[in-house]
Amino acid sequence: MDDAALLLINFNAISLYDKIISNLKQHFNLNSKTFIPNIDLRNYYSDERDQYYSTKLIEFAISNYFEYKKILMITDFDLYVPVLTFVFGEAQLNGKAAIVSAHRLYPEFYGLPPNEDLFLSRLLKEINHELGHTYGLRHCLNFECVMHSSSNVDEIDIKPESFCKKCSEKISPLL
Repeated sequence: MDDAALLLINFNAISLYDKIISNLKQHFNLNSKTFIPNIDLRNYYSDERDQYYSTKLIEFAISNYFEYKKILMITDFDLYVPVLTFVFGEAQLNGKAAIVSAHRLYPEFYGLPPNEDLFLSRLLKEINHELGHTYGLRHCLNFECVMHSSSNVDEIDIKPESFCKKCSEKISPLL
């Protein structure tokens, strides 16, 4: 089992921690070590956007946790890349690091009542999607695959947490 660094950056849903760890073992055969990094977040924040730059956070993770096979960051901060309004997450294709933002995955963000099961489902799908990219998977055209691209939470809600047969065959030898 490979080691992964799980970095929690202002992530408040700690009650779901065990389920996240279990997901990493189940889908990626990863044994996780959790960190709350000492990071000056002002270096990643955009005043104009009121968001955090995900690519720069990935660079921070790689520089500071390079000894791990995979690095997953989870945050409640809203993330962006310059060409998009927001991102649910970002990952290095065939790399080691990924980041997922829980910010827009909470039902409350859309004016709905809290729903921990729905939030957890969305979070695990985004974790699996972004880590899939680190194993070289690109977006999948199959709607029944976690690697299918999602531009809104409705698209996250309709896809499964797992990989389709084709993506599973690509990723299995790497796990």
